[in-house]
Order: sequence, then structure tokens, then C-alpha cells
Amino acid sequence: MTSASLRHRAATALVLWLSATACWGATAKYQVTGLLLSADAVKRTITVSCEEIPGYMDAMVMSFPVEDAAFPQGLQRGATIEFTLVVEKGSSYAEKLRIIPFESLELDPTQARRLRLLEEAISARPPSADVLHVGQSVPDFRLTDQNRQDVSLSQFSGKVVALTFIYTRCPLPNYCVRLANNFGVLQRRFASRMGHDLILLTVVIDPVHDQPAALTDYARTWKADARGWHFLTGTVTNIQRLCHWFDMSFYPDEALFVHSFHTVVIGRKGQLVANLEGNSFTAKQLGDLIESVASRGE
Repeated sequence: MTSASLRHRAATALVLWLSATACWGATAKYQVTGLLLSADAVKRTITVSCEEIPGYMDAMVMSFPVEDAAFPQGLQRGATIEFTLVVEKGSSYAEKLRIIPFESLELDPTQARRLRLLEEAISARPPSADVLHVGQSVPDFRLTDQNRQDVSLSQFSGKVVALTFIYTRCPLPNYCVRLANNFGVLQRRFASRMGHDLILLTVVIDPVHDQPAALTDYARTWKADARGWHFLTGTVTNIQRLCHWFDMSFYPDEALFVHSFHTVVIGRKGQLVANLEGNSFTAKQLGDLIESVASRGE
């Protein structure tokens, strides 16, 4: 779907809202949660992949004017946000916009406690100059995929790249399995673009165990098309350096790895477009973000 199509879809939906509200003749307010696709502080607009508003609106991409006095600090693409949607006769707008910090969805008390310790350690450490920020170029790296082929970021110049981190022995459905499933949904949604316009990179954080043979089995589980979805391993040093660029932290704990969650979107020119923290966004929202990046030619 092109950027013009997205705008048309949003405009059509907005007209329907306004028509319905005009009939009601009253102001309505709704709480909206979604993934931020873009924000324009000058025009004071946001575009959001919204979750469903029960009884009112299906999950969809929408653009909204913002009536708040100022945008929240640190508002970047890929952030999970919430706001109040105000629909009046003849107009609608977003207010009380705020960023929702990531909180683990995992219910296992022991694992949740370990993750909290990791998160506290991350928040306590000073920011590193090596961590990449949105808009910066991502340095080239070279790893090995499930077919024992060398894969480097530079070979995907001109394509949109999505990257995340997992380890294949992770048993928790809300952790690595969720992140891998997100990419599985992307592969189905963008089947016609895989390999030539969109690349998925799943990097393992347990390279000692996750060698190409293990990655081949894991890729088969997700019916991964090797032309566009690469499961990558390498030396511990190279994996650690790559993780560090995206503020991704992990450490071994008995048979498991405790780790933070990051899904990265890299633009066609090799720049960091978004670094999504956590695992609470949906596969659809991630796909909407990638669609937004691809349609803008970034």
C-alpha cells in the first residue's frame, strides 16, 4: 500500500467518523493505544497504527491532529503511545498524548524478576556513545546464516531491513517466540517483497549453541524463505558488538538467557529508522511501520 493509499484510507475513515458524529451532535472521547508511525511537530500531526477501539473502530492506521501544548519529549517512530481521541461535530483531534514505557508481558514470577534486574541494570548504566540513535547510519556487519552463507548489512543497500534478537532454545511464548512470530507474519504480509525489497534478519544471542544446523531447524519451524529471512550467528564478540549498537542487553542465567527486547528497522540508505523496545506491539503494527518506511522511500 502506497503512502497516498494510506492517506486516502485515513481520510475516508475520518470522514465516516465525522459524519457519524455530526449525526450524534455530541462530543465523544475514546482512549487510543497504538504504535507511532510518524510525528510532525511543525504540522502537529501524528500517524498511528491504532489498536481496536471496541464498539467503535477496527485496528487501523490513522492520522490525527494533536491539540496538546507540546509533544512529549523523546517521541520517536516505533514508540507505543496512548492518547484521548476527541470527536466533535465537524472535527477530531488527539490530546493527552503520552509514551507508554515497556513492561514485560511475561507472567512467570522468576523470569519476570530476572528481567526486572536486567532492566534496572540497563537504566542505571550511563548511556554509551556507541549506541545508535534514529537517523544515524548503521555500521556494516558480517555474520553467517542458516545456510552457512556470509551475510552482511551492506549487501542489502536499497532495501528495508528489519532485525531482531532471539535464541532458539527460549521456551517462553511472550519472548523469542513472539518476536519470531512477528517476522513470520511479516513474511506472509509482504510475500511479494521478500528478498528484493524487504529483508528480515533474526540474530541469535546464544551463538555457542545456535550454529547453522540449529538455525536451519529453527528456520524450518517458521517456514522461513531464505531469500529474504536470514537467521544469523557469528562469534560472541561480533554478536555482542551488534547488540550493543542497538542497546540490546543479555546475560546467561542457568540454561536460559535473560535479555531485553529490541526490534530494529533500517532504511534503504542504511540509516536507523526505528528501534522498538519490548514485545507488546503487534505484528500488524510492526508491519504498518515497515509499510510506512517503504512507502516513503526511506
